[in-house]
Amino acid sequence: MTREAGQAWAEPGAAGHDARDGNLTASITITGTVDMNTTGTYVLTYSVADAAGNTATANRTVTVVGNRSVDLNATVAMDMLWVPAGTFTMGSPTTEAGREASKEQEHNVSLTKGFYLGKYEVTQAQYEAVMTGNTNSLSAKPSEWPNNPNRPVEKVSWEDAQVFITRLNAQQSANIPAGWAYVLPTESQWEYASRAGTTTAYSWGATIASSNANYNWDGGANDGNDFKQTRDVGQYAANPWGFFDMHGNVWEWTADWYQAAYPSGNPVVDPDGSGIGLASGSAGWFLDTTGRAFVRLSATAPPELPQRISASVLVSRQSSQIRRTRNWNLFGGARVHA
Repeated sequence: MTREAGQAWAEPGAAGHDARDGNLTASITITGTVDMNTTGTYVLTYSVADAAGNTATANRTVTVVGNRSVDLNATVAMDMLWVPAGTFTMGSPTTEAGREASKEQEHNVSLTKGFYLGKYEVTQAQYEAVMTGNTNSLSAKPSEWPNNPNRPVEKVSWEDAQVFITRLNAQQSANIPAGWAYVLPTESQWEYASRAGTTTAYSWGATIASSNANYNWDGGANDGNDFKQTRDVGQYAANPWGFFDMHGNVWEWTADWYQAAYPSGNPVVDPDGSGIGLASGSAGWFLDTTGRAFVRLSATAPPELPQRISASVLVSRQSSQIRRTRNWNLFGGARVHA
């Protein structure tokens, strides 16, 4: 079982049974402790005995989770925030300006497991720390604007992102709890974390301005006063759950492939999709003059984009920037879920 750090411990309980003659002694004895202020894995042992001295024991493993900082090398770390399980309304209301009715139908989604998600998009420095020395002939510095270590990495395909994740899991194998792994977030996980309990077009309200995010707010791709390129992560205010750049800067990869129809069910429980996907939001400056957060894209072939990593166990944000003149790019941040 998983519990969030900082919360009060609530004993989930246990029951003892004696199927033979029912003469169990007193109460169940519990040994072991759980420190709710310190992340880690704890084991509680439940013991019971009958009048004849026969005993039985059972163990319960408790994982206390909190925000994580993953050291990729001596100078580069990746921060991840815990996202609790919950239910939310995915998609957009029919009254929201700019919505695409065929791609943004409102429906309820329940995520039954919490997860970690990258606080930021995967940066150039983080990507380089993991991808240096890869045997897949992939550049560790693929970005359109290289040598900017704190900008999101882009020009990375969905397949390249899988190489990154495989290498990250191998690099961090000694530090990952049993049954956990770094993965891309699903579309539902991404939108849940992006909305962060809000119901408006943006996590801060109904409208967007240049002070909210890096997007194409002025002119076209090659004119006007906006930045016309990526910026360092974390330059704008975080959403209510502490995630940065969920709107703007770059598009972000998700784990699942675009489907014209959402899965059925009310609520839909733990949808995972299949194949490749683009996050519902994080519009890049060169792409969208509104920077709406929860837009879905479809693609017939894997584009190149940035990322954000998460974990279903561990999850990462990979941004998905679209280049002005060529194909799409990918990559931008990292996250984890359990």
